[in-house]
Amino acid sequence: MSSPWIRRFHPAPQAATRLVCFPHAGGSATYYFQASRTLSPEVDVLAIQYPGRQDRLAEPCIEDISALADRIAEELTPWTDRPLTLFGHSMGSAVAYEVALRLERRGTVPLGLFASGRRAPSVVRDGYVHLGSDEDLLAELKRLSGTDAQVLADEALLRMVLPTLRGDYHAIETYRPTPAPPLSCPVVALSGDDDPVVELDEVALWERHTSASFRMRVFAGGHFFVDDHLPAITREIREHIATANAH
Repeated sequence: MSSPWIRRFHPAPQAATRLVCFPHAGGSATYYFQASRTLSPEVDVLAIQYPGRQDRLAEPCIEDISALADRIAEELTPWTDRPLTLFGHSMGSAVAYEVALRLERRGTVPLGLFASGRRAPSVVRDGYVHLGSDEDLLAELKRLSGTDAQVLADEALLRMVLPTLRGDYHAIETYRPTPAPPLSCPVVALSGDDDPVVELDEVALWERHTSASFRMRVFAGGHFFVDDHLPAITREIREHIATANAH
């Protein structure tokens, strides 16, 4: 089942469940390499590779969250033979939420949705970063500190990734979710207590998007708090899967 959309860094064919990971704006599947290594072989981790980056650099970005979710839900169909848990960070949380809606419509209810570093879909806020200059985009990258310092220092590399970053920002800043019934799966919202772009009360509103259980965990750190708390977050995922799978 090879697909340009899916990376399996540590295949775990014996695992009872799968975790599907969705990257942030400008991010790639490799952001989840470490999480995959930590969770394997108990969990089979699939990391989504959006077009327009790394080995898919030649492909145009998909600048619409709904269109992106349509394609990913399609690509995940062969993998739904085992229970899926979805994990997204930042823009990835919005994509994961839209994919969860599509899976549920098709009769596949995930074991859970982990929404990290993102306000609830019901909170709509206009964003203009995608309309700014390259310098504005770079300033935003530095503000969120989610990009490797080496990349920020490498002008040629930066120029190569900027179109992708702009495309992703266009997708997330123009995202307006279609009204939908709450998810049937549990939602776990994760946030950093010092995130410059996400308010904690906006994260708490994810509760409205599920008819199942809701939990919120706040970690010390900024927008990329995940990097500093990976052991705790992978433990949280593992425990959630074990509990949900037992029911």
